[in-house]
Amino acid sequence: MINRPLLFAFTAISLAFSLAALSVSWANAEPVETQLQRGKYLVSFSTCSNCHTPGSLLGHPDPTRFLAGSDVGYAIPELGIFVPPNLTPDKTTGLGDWTTQQIVTAITTGQRPDGRILAPIMPWRSLSHLTKSDATAIAVYLKSLPPVHNQVPGPFGLAQKPTVFVNVVLPADVYSSLPKAAGAPPAPAK
Repeated sequence: MINRPLLFAFTAISLAFSLAALSVSWANAEPVETQLQRGKYLVSFSTCSNCHTPGSLLGHPDPTRFLAGSDVGYAIPELGIFVPPNLTPDKTTGLGDWTTQQIVTAITTGQRPDGRILAPIMPWRSLSHLTKSDATAIAVYLKSLPPVHNQVPGPFGLAQKPTVFVNVVLPADVYSSLPKAAGAPPAPAK
């Protein structure tokens, strides 16, 4: 004979433990949609598109190639010229073969899966302060983008001729000694 009150108590206790375990697991789990939204927010907030979207550094970003790599390189003295790469999940020109963890490692330590260190213009030192959750959210968001096939040129060594516009930061005396472009406005008086 089944003791119904005992069976009811056992079932109630089992249900309570199961619900408690589920609530802990739900509290610790980050839904994919929330993670995507957080990643999108962080990518937007940190202005990744300023460097990684064609046209952005020239004043006319191409929304059809969002985060598909730049068309302007950064000259780093004594290193060369580096063009911000394609961050979309394109398999041949972007991050398509990178795992989420490899993306997290690159943006937080500056090390690519092939062992190469990212150019100093990439602010990975600042991004190293991201929480693991935020860095993962960025990687998940990047992997969710539509792949865009866009091979950026470079990097260019010191002896190579660049094929893109180059962003150069110069000391004031060097800039002042450059030839003035025809039709350029006069320098302001001091």
